[in-house]
Amino acid sequence: MTEGPLIAGIELGGTKCVAILARGPAAIETEVRLPTGDPAETLPALRAEIDKWRARHEIAAIGIASFGPLSLNPDAADFGHVARTPKPGWAGTDLLGALVPEAVPARLDTDVNGAALAEARWGAARGLNSFAYVTVGTGVGVGSIVNGAPVAGLGHSEAGHVLVPRQAGDDWPGVCPFHGDCVEGLASGTAIAAAADERAEMLADDHPAMRRAAAAIAALCHNLVLTAAPERILIGGGVAAGRPAWVADIRTRLVESLNGYAGSERIAGDERYVCKPALGRRAGPLGAIALGLAALQQH
Repeated sequence: MTEGPLIAGIELGGTKCVAILARGPAAIETEVRLPTGDPAETLPALRAEIDKWRARHEIAAIGIASFGPLSLNPDAADFGHVARTPKPGWAGTDLLGALVPEAVPARLDTDVNGAALAEARWGAARGLNSFAYVTVGTGVGVGSIVNGAPVAGLGHSEAGHVLVPRQAGDDWPGVCPFHGDCVEGLASGTAIAAAADERAEMLADDHPAMRRAAAAIAALCHNLVLTAAPERILIGGGVAAGRPAWVADIRTRLVESLNGYAGSERIAGDERYVCKPALGRRAGPLGAIALGLAALQQH
């Protein structure tokens, strides 16, 4: 049996939630999946799972990996709340207050930061000091890890919303309700489906909507290389799943855009510089466990 503290984790996603009780990827006690409805029904259901587990087990800490944006400044009046989000009904929701029993160590962070920390602990970023985890799914998120911790300051990283150069002749407006043709507005599963009138998983890598998405993600990676200088970039999420050639195309586009600058020779010679996460679809739930372990270490 794997030794280590027992952690309760909540992955709060846009369409589904996962409640998981585990010590790590090799020691998962139980896992429950629920649809993400409105806060009034979703959060009590998740809290009920936590309370049920606490009645049977000694839970050391709780980790919550959630869609955002989130208020993560402990000094802010709305700390632990969902900030302004396009998801109806969730703006202003107090996640920590609803999900964490009193006196239990807990940590809340974005779902992509949680997944990044899970990859650092158990997956494709082990041994790295700085790296980026890009998830391409319903939206586009970036977990940018520098010196072992997620980038934070004014807020958490929202690099999925950076504006990038457009391909010549492409004037499709994008779908982001805030920025139109930011990376998320061009490359998310939502954007691909809107442009192609078909779900991304049904499209070939060379479909125009998939090529547009690859170009936007490569431009995002270009900006990450020149700002956070990651040692590796992981490309995960539902859109990238099962598309090794698409991920490889992103690396090729990145090398071309760097044009011999900022370590591009090393990137060109390292097939793992841009690669898939090792934990795959388990990165999200295990991200919540990684956050719980981090809370316990800080306690």
